Amino acid sequence: MSISKELASWFSPSYVKLATAPRVGDKAPSDPKLGFPAKNAKLTVVAFLRHCGCPFAEATLLAMRTAATQHPDINFIAISHSDQRSTEKWLNELEGPGSVTVVVDAERQIYAKWGLGVVSLGHVLSPASLVNAWKLGKEQGIWNRPTESGSRWQSSGYWAVDQEGYVRWGGPAARADDVLNVDEAVKALQRPLERL
Repeated sequence: MSISKELASWFSPSYVKLATAPRVGDKAPSDPKLGFPAKNAKLTVVAFLRHCGCPFAEATLLAMRTAATQHPDINFIAISHSDQRSTEKWLNELEGPGSVTVVVDAERQIYAKWGLGVVSLGHVLSPASLVNAWKLGKEQGIWNRPTESGSRWQSSGYWAVDQEGYVRWGGPAARADDVLNVDEAVKALQRPLERL
């Protein structure tokens, strides 16, 4: 890790044209790297992470890794916008992704298809986010790690998608400290979808 790389994470990322974030009942956006309906016909929980090194990204990945062992009938997919090398290094520091599939989207094209773009100063540095970062460290031992690639201004988001490719739950993160609520995502996949 270098100071220049750490500083670079504070610069706004390049512009990408955003689609509208999918809502419950919408068809999930598809991409060659993240196709829906899933090829294995399973339910899917997908998490678009903040930069590798962010404690909230780490908490999300660890929650997914635990859930993936408890729910082998569900795909758990984490999307990283940090580059391949930085993502792999970060995963090694966390002792691997377990049964979570990790997709690298350094150009943020998949993020854009799901309506996830650049966020505001208040999103990243809200008092609540800063307090929750400290609490996460004190209570779970998850602290900020060095950031070698990715942007602190990139929005995260979480969705649950059924076997037919319809969104059952989720949306963009409201703040930087939003962590995937695995229980809510799984419960949403177990309920029948009411289509209008």
